[in-house]
Amino acid sequence: MPLSIRPAIASDAAQIFRFIRELADYERLAHEVDATEADLANALFGPNPRVFADIAEWEGEPAGFALWFYNFSTFRGRHGIYLEDLFVSPEFRSKGIGRALLRHLARRCRAEGLARLEWWVLDWNEPALRVYRSIGAIPMDEWTVQRVTGETLQRLAEEP
Repeated sequence: MPLSIRPAIASDAAQIFRFIRELADYERLAHEVDATEADLANALFGPNPRVFADIAEWEGEPAGFALWFYNFSTFRGRHGIYLEDLFVSPEFRSKGIGRALLRHLARRCRAEGLARLEWWVLDWNEPALRVYRSIGAIPMDEWTVQRVTGETLQRLAEEP
């Protein structure tokens, strides 16, 4: 079988960082990446990891990755998985690798009794949206993402 998916290990940190840089370029967000390879290595493989990654390999070559963490649904009373990043390098696309990574995470959800698998996608990313529609993903249009970061986060934290 040409495709395999495995949990990332510490020696994958450089490859994961390369995938993240490729993803940022694809999403036109490279200017927002200030993480370093060391940051990722510590988050994924440090003493108390709270984020995880799976590596997809095509015929032994790194082809893509999924980076995820557990979240929690108060309404369901159970944890779920939040997929932070899913990326397949361009030369490996159209081989079912992205779908296989999603299936891999769905199986983890089932095996662990988790309530759901969710993620965000940029509204212009039509290739990804097609894949997500094909698996039955439901857009959560009634929800609006909110974010506090940088100086705004600092100001909020310093409020009396």
